Amino acid sequence: MKVYNDIAQFKGVDFPVVTSGTFDGVHVGHRKIIQRLKEIAGQNGGETVLLTFYPHPRMVLFPDDNELKLLSTQEEKIKLLEGQGVDHLIIYPFTKAFSRLSSVNFIRDILVNKIGTKKLVIGYNHHFGRNREGSFEHLQEYGPVYGFEVEEIPAQDIEHIEISSTKIRSALQNGDIKTANTFLGYNYTLAGTIVKGKQLGRTLGYPTANIEVADKYKLIPANGIYVVEVEYEGVKHKGMMSIGLNPTVNGTERTIEVNILDFEKDIYGEKLTIRFIDKIRNEEKFESLEKLKSQLGKDKEHTIKAFEKLSL
Repeated sequence: MKVYNDIAQFKGVDFPVVTSGTFDGVHVGHRKIIQRLKEIAGQNGGETVLLTFYPHPRMVLFPDDNELKLLSTQEEKIKLLEGQGVDHLIIYPFTKAFSRLSSVNFIRDILVNKIGTKKLVIGYNHHFGRNREGSFEHLQEYGPVYGFEVEEIPAQDIEHIEISSTKIRSALQNGDIKTANTFLGYNYTLAGTIVKGKQLGRTLGYPTANIEVADKYKLIPANGIYVVEVEYEGVKHKGMMSIGLNPTVNGTERTIEVNILDFEKDIYGEKLTIRFIDKIRNEEKFESLEKLKSQLGKDKEHTIKAFEKLSL
């Protein structure tokens, strides 16, 4: 996949089959659009082009919105799109000035003049341009004028629930990992650097790696205890993760800690990738450290059994 951080770098291809959007999380619905792009490109000897935006539009339009959380960092999104077999990824800088571009100018100046779109594929209820004035009907009207065709992919649903990035974010914020993973089509991922913690887990026989996530917009799932897969230096390990305040010891800061099963290496300063498999339980305040230690033993058993089921 060729990545362009400046649309001027894109020199054009034969029969560009294009889609555009934020593609946060690159979920099942997004993948359906990309699959259709590839089908059309294959039928016409063309190449797939995905136009996305950075920063996320809401970061620019609502900079004081502290509630904004995203499913994928920019690095993660690029990796996910590459995994889907996109030929060309154009990352267009989203600015306030760009947000004021009319839908007609977006079609003419970017989709047509800069990309040379022959076929445009968009998701259900896709809007673009100033005040989100552009729509599928708008594209159908201007397509013939500028020499391209447009196709709308119906909303994808699982068990009659329409998939969207918003619904996946909501599931994660409620600790519903299984629903989030089903809608994503893969296990939700978190990456970070190992930093020094209070080392409470070590005293209980369950040493943990404290993870610091650099991207402040990356969504951290709800507080609780989770079954996770931990990847370190390309090797995958079983793990259980705690997200929360450590109420048993009256903690006041939210931490992300992972106990990697059967792993004793010192990895301070190293990077880990965490994939969420399931939620074990909510965070609890125990009467004593002994009772917490007893519960951690049960959590470990739960984790081992969860991995045994996955290997069946």
